[in-house]
This record gives sequence, structure tokens and C-alpha cells, in this order.
Amino acid sequence: MKLESPKQIIDKSPKQVYDFLNDLKNFEKIMPENMSKFELLGENGFIFALSGMPDVALQKKESSVPNKLILEAAGGKLDFNLFVDIVKETENSSRVQFLFNGDFNAMIAMMVKGPISKLIETWAKNLQKII
Repeated sequence: MKLESPKQIIDKSPKQVYDFLNDLKNFEKIMPENMSKFELLGENGFIFALSGMPDVALQKKESSVPNKLILEAAGGKLDFNLFVDIVKETENSSRVQFLFNGDFNAMIAMMVKGPISKLIETWAKNLQKII
């Protein structure tokens, strides 16, 4: 299952956007209002929960300064990756998109598609407001 957030133009350079997201504690700032839990798991991971959903743990998998950050599921029952794609628009602006790629059976995919789509869309919109 592949999902994409809308592309957002951020009035910061790719390096500034990358640095903000690479500091994983900043993901708490872009979480939806229905977040019920957020905890850092060292400097390379975090766990969060949204109301009515199970905990989700993410850890850094790979990065390429200043254009890409990849997080992966950490120890959960579901296998997925979250990509953050950061592209230079101008000297002081970037185009950012969150991409989700998960390997789920049809039933699980049907259950998680809506909430995950809404989550990555919220992250993109909140990033534009906060950074």
C-alpha cells in the first residue's frame, strides 16, 4: 500500500526542513490534535499513539542530507516505511511530501488507509505552519 501526502511549499531551505525533521522530537509538534502519546526512544526513534489507535514506533532507517529522511516501523506487527521527500524550490523554500509504503494484507490495508492518509496529510500541513 502506497500513500502520499499533498506536496507542501515550506518557506525554509531544504537543509532547515531536514534539520527540523531529523530531530525526531519535532514530530511531536506536527502531530494531529488527537495524539494521546508521544515518547522519544533515544535519538533515533519515537513512539506515538492517536486516540483509538494502537501505539506506533518509528526509527530512523536512512537519510540523505538535505533531501531525504526514511523512518521504518520499529518492532511492531506491521512492516512499513515512511519517506520524507524534500526538494529545493528556491533558495529559501522547499517542497515537502510524506510518502508511506506498507506491506499489508487487504483487510489491514482497508482499516489503516484512512487514518494513515489523514496522518501524513496533517504532518505536511502542520509542518508548513510550524517551521
